[in-house]
Amino acid sequence: MKLIHHDVSREIHVDGPVDFVFHFASPASPVDYLRYPIQTLKVGALGTHNGLGLAKAKGAVFLLASTSEVYGDPQVNPQPESYWGHVNPIGPRGVYDEAKRFAEAITLAYHRQHGIPVRIARIFNTYGPRMRPDDGRAVPAFFRAALENRPLPVHGDGTQTRSLCYVDDLIDGILRLALCDHPEPVNLGNPREITILRLAELVQEVVGRHPGVEFHPRPVDDPAVRCPDITKARTLLGWEPNVDLEEGLRATADWFRRVLES
Repeated sequence: MKLIHHDVSREIHVDGPVDFVFHFASPASPVDYLRYPIQTLKVGALGTHNGLGLAKAKGAVFLLASTSEVYGDPQVNPQPESYWGHVNPIGPRGVYDEAKRFAEAITLAYHRQHGIPVRIARIFNTYGPRMRPDDGRAVPAFFRAALENRPLPVHGDGTQTRSLCYVDDLIDGILRLALCDHPEPVNLGNPREITILRLAELVQEVVGRHPGVEFHPRPVDDPAVRCPDITKARTLLGWEPNVDLEEGLRATADWFRRVLES
């Protein structure tokens, strides 16, 4: 199998046959998409359009990496794929949320209009080795602070929840989805929901240091809850996460130790 990387914000030309087009090109960290709002919108809109054009030309399967952020700050918990979401389209986070919502809309439009086979993965919070220490999300921020023996930065009062899926489990789900004949969105995430404060405690336990936490203002439109309903993934894909959160955090801690030491 040959893998080809391309600047998806420009028209895509690839020689020879193409079996799958995987569109994962987007900032996912709040630090990144708040720094690059226009680029985030372009890769969600133009990038998805160009990727779909390539899939149409080659008769390939198109898989979109969407996100749980299409649900915004949800008023339904856990979130099923049938939930339409609660999104502020003009807030600072809207550049990411709405880029992905548009991406889903145009993906299904291509499927209905042109009949191309599409898959849509709504990816919930994912963690594991290879995350950047300055990523800005809770897991890398907590590990970096704990390993440097600094208070862990908690936004708001820490009672907001997240559901963390280890990267190996997510990849398994994505591959199953790619090979499944289902065009509509499928949630991929861990249904175990924990508070941010509890996550901070677990990271300190795994690292073996307990510098405590430091509270910071909560970002605008930060979701109060986040938890996937994975009934569809279980039914269609025979998939659910297998890696326990504590086990995954230990593997992630080893990664951050090596990165920060180097």
